[in-house]
Amino acid sequence: MNYIDIIGLFAGTCITISTIPQILKVWKTKKVKDISLKTFSILTFGILVWIIYGILKKDLPIIITNSVSLCLNLIMVYFIITYEKE
Repeated sequence: MNYIDIIGLFAGTCITISTIPQILKVWKTKKVKDISLKTFSILTFGILVWIIYGILKKDLPIIITNSVSLCLNLIMVYFIITYEKE
């Protein structure tokens, strides 16, 4: 692994973990009133496209970090859909 890959992994990790505080807050409070489903849906779709791009370019940092981001954002979308009803 070269320094460019390390920079890519670091950048992707920073962006990926940025969602975790919001997920934890929603999980604890079960309140999603001010969170946009449309925004998180578009973001999740964009992350899926980044994974496809990473696969096509055979770029492991893009694939790894965006795969984790996709999982986290899918959790958030699930929470929004589930808790929006309450």
